[in-house]
Parts: sequence; structure tokens; C-alpha cells
Amino acid sequence: MNRIASTLTALAALAATPAAAQTHEWGTKNAEFEPAFENQTRAPLVASDYSYTTQTIADGLVHPWAVEALPDDGGLLITERPGRLRVLQMDGTLSEPIAGLPEIFNEAPGGGNTQAGLLDVKVGPTFAEDRWIYFTYSKGMGDGMSVTAAARGKLSEDMTELTEVSDIFVQDPPSPVAMHYGSRIVFDGADHAFITTGEHSSQAERVKSQDLSTTYGKVIRVALDGSTPDDNPFVGQEDAVDTIWSYGHRNVQGAAMRGDQLFTLEHGPAGGDEINITEAGKNYGWPVISYGINYSGTQVGEGIAVQEGMEQPDYYWDPVIAPGDMSFYEGEMFPEWDGDLLVAALVAPGIVRLGWDGDKVAEEERLLTQFGRVRDVEILDDGSFVLATDYENGEIILVTKSDSDS
Repeated sequence: MNRIASTLTALAALAATPAAAQTHEWGTKNAEFEPAFENQTRAPLVASDYSYTTQTIADGLVHPWAVEALPDDGGLLITERPGRLRVLQMDGTLSEPIAGLPEIFNEAPGGGNTQAGLLDVKVGPTFAEDRWIYFTYSKGMGDGMSVTAAARGKLSEDMTELTEVSDIFVQDPPSPVAMHYGSRIVFDGADHAFITTGEHSSQAERVKSQDLSTTYGKVIRVALDGSTPDDNPFVGQEDAVDTIWSYGHRNVQGAAMRGDQLFTLEHGPAGGDEINITEAGKNYGWPVISYGINYSGTQVGEGIAVQEGMEQPDYYWDPVIAPGDMSFYEGEMFPEWDGDLLVAALVAPGIVRLGWDGDKVAEEERLLTQFGRVRDVEILDDGSFVLATDYENGEIILVTKSDSDS
């Protein structure tokens, strides 16, 4: 059962030591590639001069995948991967599942591992006027086949139901592999949505990341109603899907806007998790180039990390961090982090903070590692932030600056 926050005050975890205790060793590389430029990987490790107070707002959530703040202190939208969307208030009150979602595919053919389910959720840019929210999910296509889909619906005033639900994107073709769906959705401030996808992991299907006639391993750009913007890079190109923005991606599970720049964050194989400043029409290389190797220990493709006509990652990790979502920090609570990326990590563990110098990473820090698998991080208006831990008994954790730092 979920616990009311007021009953947890005595149990709130206090990070009494400063972040200097969070430094780490890089570990052994999986692949012996040299970076293409300084600080493309293993940027200088630093430690912020902060300590943290952490509080569990809710627990008992089943693999929470996304957390999104509603405006005007309306609480947090939470997705649970099995197919539930809830509203969590900051006092710990958790709603019943919101009605009206489409059928969510959350299985694996043959009963094996699955990454399928209800995935991202975002408040629409015109929510104050029309109450549209947007979400991504795995959509069953029959006979055990599934795809990544994105949809929108109107959230009722009492926040119990979605109405007028319709898909704005459906991946094609269907896949028999219930893995590597992506999937995040972000808005560019100009009435467009970016939707990230994966390539379903298998050796047979990963090559579709390079195939413009499919939406595997792509970033998709649509208008808010799902229609295709006229200025998408492949509009009118024969044998190309006109909603594609960029291609050559593996499994993009993080996305964030910095001004008009789209940053995407994708899982590599063994090594090669990467961040890209993702531009229209560009090819990001998978599975032709990679800074990682296959889990079997064999090389990816021809075992190269650089090829003409394919973009270099702006930053990569080896060993991997297994990234979730990411958010650019804005707020007064941790002013030294202004403009930095806070990256949720499943293997690292905890949060990875990246400080930037323009379009290059300048420094890296590991934070809040005691929370293990973190799938999402959301910055709140006061500069505090919340984490969603990805477990069968997942938690939503509020992080604030310790009073000792005041």
C-alpha cells in the first residue's frame, strides 16, 4: 500500500554527508575506442557542495516509468508500466487509476522478459485551455506483435478520466520482440511533439534504424494532433516516412529541450550509452557505428565508432549508466546547477549530473546512488526534484537541499 507522506516524516532519509561522498571510479571499459574529441566521454568528475534531504512521497508503485508535474500545484502524474496512470499529491495521496486509457500491451511472447507497457506522460503545452495530456505506450497489434505508440486525451477536471483519446503516432511495422520501445515525448514550444522510438533489440530488426521506410530507431516529429509538419526533413522523399526527424538510434529513453535544441539520450549495447543534440535529417549511426560492443562480446557491425555521414555522440558512457529520462535544471534551490542535465540512471545508479560548456560536457557527478534504479527525474517549481525508482515496489522520492546548507 502507498503511504501518506505525513506518516513518513520520521522515516525520511537524510543525506547528511555532502555530495563529495558520491564520487566514483569509472570502471573498466567494454570497448577500447578512443573518443573523437576531449570530454566526449569520462569528463572530469566533480562533487557539488550540497547535502540533501530525501523523502518518500509514495511507495508500492509497480515499475513507475514517468513522473510529470501538473500545473498550479495540481500534483504529479505517474505512469506504472503495467498500464496504470495515477495522480499523486505531494502529501502522499494517490488516486485510483485514471480511466479511459487505451489497451496497453504488457506481455512478452512466450512469457519472457518484456519492456512493454505504459511509458511516458507529459502535460500538453495548451493544457490550461484544453486539458490535453500526451502519453506513450506499447500497443498490441495481434499475434503477440507490438509497436511504440503515442496518444493524447483530455484529463477531466476531477482527474479521474481521460476522454477523446486518440493515437497521434503508431510505429510501423509491428515487432515480435517486446523490448526497446523508447519512448519519450517532448514539445518544442512551436506546436510540435518529438516522440522517440527504439529498434526492438533483435539482430534482425536493429538494421531498420537505418531504414527510412520504417519508424524503428527514430525520432519522430508531429504536430500536436499527429499531423505531419510540412518542414520535416523527409517530407516528399520517396520510400521515407515523412514524420521522421532523425534516424540511426538504438533505444531512446530520454529527451529534453534546451531552447530550440532537442537533446536525446539512448541506451547503447555493452558500452556506448549516448547523448545527442539531435538535428533534422541527421543519421546517428546505429547499428553501423557504436562506442560499445554486443553483450556477447562481439563487435557491433564492423567494429567502428566513426564513419563519414554519421553523427558523433555529444557524450557517451562506457561502462553504461543505462539511462532513463533527463531534465535540464532550473531553480533557486541548487543554483550552481543552473543549465545542467540531471539524468536518471538504472545501472549507474541514481542520478548523473552533467555540467555543460555550450554544447560540450564539462563535468560529471554521481548523486543519490542509494536509490538504485531511477527511471525518471522531474524538476519542480521551487527547484526541488522528484525521482521515480524502477522496481516492483517503486517509489516517488522528493529531493530538497538539506537545512545544513542554508
